[in-house]
Amino acid sequence: MNINIIRGQNQIGGNIIEISTSTTKILLDIGLELDNEKNNELPDVEGLFDRKGYDAVFISHYHSDHVGLAYDIYPEIPLYIGKKAYQVLTASNIYINQKNLIPTGFLYSEKTIKIGNISITPYLCDHSAFDSYMLLLESEGEKVLYTGDFRSNGRKSYETLLKKLPQADKLICEGTTLSRVGESPVTEQALEETAVKLFTENNGPIFILQSSMNIDRIVTMYRASKRSKRLFLQDLYMGEITSAINGNIPNPESFSDVKVFVTRPYDKDHYRYQLFNKYGKKKIGIKQIVMSHFTMCVRTSMLNYLRSLSKQMSFKNGLLIYSFWSGYKEQEEMKQFLNECENMGLKIVTLHTTGHADQQAILDLINTVKPKEIIPIHTENAKWFYEIMANLTDLIRIRCNLN
Repeated sequence: MNINIIRGQNQIGGNIIEISTSTTKILLDIGLELDNEKNNELPDVEGLFDRKGYDAVFISHYHSDHVGLAYDIYPEIPLYIGKKAYQVLTASNIYINQKNLIPTGFLYSEKTIKIGNISITPYLCDHSAFDSYMLLLESEGEKVLYTGDFRSNGRKSYETLLKKLPQADKLICEGTTLSRVGESPVTEQALEETAVKLFTENNGPIFILQSSMNIDRIVTMYRASKRSKRLFLQDLYMGEITSAINGNIPNPESFSDVKVFVTRPYDKDHYRYQLFNKYGKKKIGIKQIVMSHFTMCVRTSMLNYLRSLSKQMSFKNGLLIYSFWSGYKEQEEMKQFLNECENMGLKIVTLHTTGHADQQAILDLINTVKPKEIIPIHTENAKWFYEIMANLTDLIRIRCNLN
């Protein structure tokens, strides 16, 4: 199989990977770049947006730097994504009134899909996006494993995944954290224990600033809230996402101690009014909130709502849990939000862990898969692979242009 990294080497985000044989050509991920200014025009990928030049596109997970261009591909090109990942995306797209994807089929762990003479087998992995997959491609006696984005410190067992993965000839491996010196991978379970301590020691309101699509983190904060005997509050956007997954994910439809709120009233003919109204007794208004012992998930766009809430209840001994990558604190909107929260009397506490593999997790994967060739992607420190494999250069080839 021929591997062409169209985009994604020597940068984080924007993955577009072409895999081809003499008769079949597919793409793995088609993401937007993290620098939004670079996304004003579609990339020049012949046969992707203007005609059916590919036999299929496979999406490893729903983060925009992996799926963002999927909305623009030529409609006759088959598209595959995880079923639960699609449900999350759909709930998000409906809420923000954006067009939705139309997949040809869905990915299920260890269920092989055949496209031409390439077999693609997904392996469920842990990442900050729910229902994420590594993808194993097999053709003409060769095996290629694409990691997508993954980690070893989430709630899914990394050891179990490693036991399932076969050896492969080539490994296309993410390395997001390799440029973050000194970052240690705290587990979600450890975050939960720290959160329980904080939620118990501080009897004021607890606000959690986190991604509404980071399902593992929602589970962590819900469990800490439950153990601290607090009501867990999700805004309508998060409630729609968690309810779309349902099952054992904390959601306002089926969890008695989870309720849903809105930050502004909607007219009866507004589509969000209909979304909110379906929750019935699980809806909660500001008058009930101020009387509750709660944990509330918030977003930076809710600043005015928090200002209003602070005038109706005391924020004394209250916390704002910051649960994002630290780099976002440099953004102006985030700076303003955090400063305003401090001015309202909330103590800012950072409680976060990475959604990406650390060095040891990558090494464990390499030792399991035993590739003859490694192709770094989704990293700004590809040279790490050269350095760490220095004594194995005769056995493992590292393919990457470091310029």
